[in-house]
Amino acid sequence: MSTDHPSAHPAALGELAERVLALAPREPGGRVLLGIAGSPGAGKTTLALALVEELNRRTGGAAVHLPMDGYHLANSTLDRLGLRDRKGAIETFDGWGFRALLDRVRAETGHTVYAPSFHRRVDEGVAGEIAIAPAARIVVVEGNYLLVDAEPWDGILDRLDEAWYAVTDGEERERRLVDRHTRHGRSEEAATAWAREVDGANAVGIEASRERAALLVSGATWRPLAP
Repeated sequence: MSTDHPSAHPAALGELAERVLALAPREPGGRVLLGIAGSPGAGKTTLALALVEELNRRTGGAAVHLPMDGYHLANSTLDRLGLRDRKGAIETFDGWGFRALLDRVRAETGHTVYAPSFHRRVDEGVAGEIAIAPAARIVVVEGNYLLVDAEPWDGILDRLDEAWYAVTDGEERERRLVDRHTRHGRSEEAATAWAREVDGANAVGIEASRERAALLVSGATWRPLAP
């Protein structure tokens, strides 16, 4: 099991996998699209990757991870728009493009659909790195803004079969974010400022969207939480 959270519970991951496998695709031979949303540092990516690994173990490789981070606007575009110091905020993503990708993933099952990824080392998207092959029948979609009720993001939920929200307390999220930002080159002071002033500001709007989720999941233990 791939996880950097020692408190994560394997049995909880198994229960989540069973929940996904119980979802029926909207059309015969179609795909199940599961969304995992949450604030920066909540553990969405770690949960999504572990869930895909578990689903692939059970299905022989029918699941794929699709993060929305590949739809970050390019740094040159952010510079032109004056948004570089807000990178990660909702307006720094191509929401319309990501929504259109989900339509393609849903409809185009007879050939491979390629999607962009995001490399933190270079802080840029990489075109066409994620391959969603015809054999992929479960797509775990992951990102901060999947549940936000504002155009164009308000159309994302309708394109998913179910959406979950990863919950982690603010202190732990900040610790994870500072660690992430320092590992990618920021000083501890700059990392802390970014975690509080940029990531923290983004989290306010993201947290407000959690009521739209079908399930709340602990970002530490992966156990379902009471609403």
